[in-house]
Amino acid sequence: MGKTALVTGASRGIGRAIARRLAADGTLVAVHYGSNEAAARQTVHLIEQDGGRAFPIRAELGVAGDVDTLFTGLEAGLLTRTGQARLDILVNNAAITADSIETITPQAFDRLIAINTKAPLFIIQRALPLLNDGGRIVNLSTAATRIATPEQPYAMSKAAIEALSRSLAQAVGERGITVNAVAPGPTATDMNPWMLDNPEVQQMVGSGNAIPRAGQPTDIADVVAFLAGEAGRRVTGQTIDASGGCFLGPRI
Repeated sequence: MGKTALVTGASRGIGRAIARRLAADGTLVAVHYGSNEAAARQTVHLIEQDGGRAFPIRAELGVAGDVDTLFTGLEAGLLTRTGQARLDILVNNAAITADSIETITPQAFDRLIAINTKAPLFIIQRALPLLNDGGRIVNLSTAATRIATPEQPYAMSKAAIEALSRSLAQAVGERGITVNAVAPGPTATDMNPWMLDNPEVQQMVGSGNAIPRAGQPTDIADVVAFLAGEAGRRVTGQTIDASGGCFLGPRI
């Protein structure tokens, strides 16, 4: 029987690329989405078109009962397709951006933390009993945790994810489960609409990287697939920077 995976926020962007990449490796992927059903079904369609297997799950994160809703759909989908509600790979990708510290409101900050930090924690808590020994947990962070950025609240929410990944790796290592974070830099996705279909902006953003181009969703998906696969079995408790060397320092 093939492996199973849950990818949150998989309807578009980096999440879609991760779902497609894992499916290409033979994994049955649960494609989570919050509200855009059409986009999630498009992700499933693309996976099936490539010969893979996937199914969508709707659950709005950051609201009461979000984890219950997510896992009710996940377990039902897995039981229908595999006969058991077992999981091999969990990818916490769903996230939102935020205003700067000068303009963010308490309500917006609470929502930011609820989706970016609280939801992954409790998704992991709920997933651990379903996760097979030797399983994989990959949490999406950001290169903004190591550089100065106007979006300080967003970086705060992701820095917590990196701390969680380190501590959790220690806690579940005896089961052979690895836990890592992956930190993209600026990537051309719907989350950064100012970059999409704008080669000049992408070139400008890329100029700040050691590898001078803007990130693409598949760049991140390949790193996640490595960590989720057999080749990543001895990598745990790490934050893997997949930014192309974003703002490493001045070119002298």
